Amino acid sequence: MFFPYGDDQVHGGHRPIVSYTLILANVLAFIWQLGDPAGIGYATTFGAIPAQVVQGDGLHTILTSMFLHGGISHLLGNMLFLWIFADNIEATVGSPVFLLFYALGGAAATIAHVVIDPGSPIPVVGASGAISAVLGAYVVLYPRSRIKTFVFIFPTRIPAIFFLGVWFYMQLSSGMQSLGLASGEGGVAWWAHIGGFAFGLAAGIWMRREYRPGRLRVR
Repeated sequence: MFFPYGDDQVHGGHRPIVSYTLILANVLAFIWQLGDPAGIGYATTFGAIPAQVVQGDGLHTILTSMFLHGGISHLLGNMLFLWIFADNIEATVGSPVFLLFYALGGAAATIAHVVIDPGSPIPVVGASGAISAVLGAYVVLYPRSRIKTFVFIFPTRIPAIFFLGVWFYMQLSSGMQSLGLASGEGGVAWWAHIGGFAFGLAAGIWMRREYRPGRLRVR
């Protein structure tokens, strides 16, 4: 079992304001969700429902769905990955560009899910599509970074290109298996992860050319 808890990249002089604000926004949105007496009303209203999006309805949910979560474990897992991986990218490209990248990555992820399952009446929620874009950009910008990880109970450092490569393989494998499921079944939106990661890879290539991230201090 792999449990990441940090990385060895340290930036000086730049506060990841957007990254931390996104974490706060997701937490506040989840607290707001707890006030939903029906348990799913907010998700139905602000989550992205593929069958509606393809009809041009509720296009705003492509963005609002990124701030809703299906439960506390869903939220905590996503925020952990956002906390580990986002700050380095924000420090490299700057806060305004990172915010735009995050929003476009989340939108690309949601659209990928809609394309794969356009008839689904099930709302998709969660920040994992946008975070997948962050992971894609991270592996391009910092392939030599090491991810601090517990392997069962043993702390170790795993090269980012290996850690994220395994992560993407798991998403792709599960995504391919999900293609045989009937439309409308619940579960994980694997193709949102795949689409977000692909967007992040492409954006990361552009970022590497435009911003040329330098060597970072290791801790």
